Amino acid sequence: MDEARSRTRRLIGDEGLRTLEQACVFVFGLGGVGSACAEALVRGGIGSFLFVDKDAVELSNLNRQVLAFKSTIGQRKVDVMRAMAHDIAPDTHVEVLDAFVREENIAELLDPYPRPDFIVDAFDTLTAKAAIALYAAAHDVPVISAMGMANRTDPTKLSFARLTKTSGCPFCREMRKIARDRGIADIDVLYSTEKPLKVMPEEGAARSEKTELGTFSYMPPVAGQMMAGFVIQALLGHSLISVNAS
Repeated sequence: MDEARSRTRRLIGDEGLRTLEQACVFVFGLGGVGSACAEALVRGGIGSFLFVDKDAVELSNLNRQVLAFKSTIGQRKVDVMRAMAHDIAPDTHVEVLDAFVREENIAELLDPYPRPDFIVDAFDTLTAKAAIALYAAAHDVPVISAMGMANRTDPTKLSFARLTKTSGCPFCREMRKIARDRGIADIDVLYSTEKPLKVMPEEGAARSEKTELGTFSYMPPVAGQMMAGFVIQALLGHSLISVNAS
């Protein structure tokens, strides 16, 4: 893999490469944000992963998810992501967990795995995010959490911040309420300062189908790439932004 890492080596040297190769990252959620983040982390040289997702690839994923192809429809996302990781970097160690994550089961689910060096939260449900934030705090693991990307069109409005410092994002507002109620410490997030577009749900659609949520092809992958950069820079001891400032 020397030639495969040559462009990265020019930036961070052999010591930096070793730091990334020895790192373990848990990626929760392999949708538009999470799959793009996972791919970038693999290409960036992270040596070990746990990929967590319960879903299979669907036709509706084709417009934004890097693991979605006609050939992967119906396959478990964790399996597709693992195959993609090994196709990019065969020596990458990958574990997968095909499971729903909740506060009452996250400790049991993750107990068999070693403590990660970083956690990426790319789930789209508030309860799962709360569970991950509590787990990360209990195990002193840094975490970066993606807030809502649906119904946004401008990737230049994406920004890193502490959750308590976010504004103008309905999803962040709901997450702040949950964090206060459950005693969750402040966390680093990627969110959009853009006001989400109003999309009317399809007539007759079930509430669970979330037809009022739309996504352009580029928004979730851009967010995922940004989160990968955040993780890699943090592991190398650099800070992209001063999100940890008091």
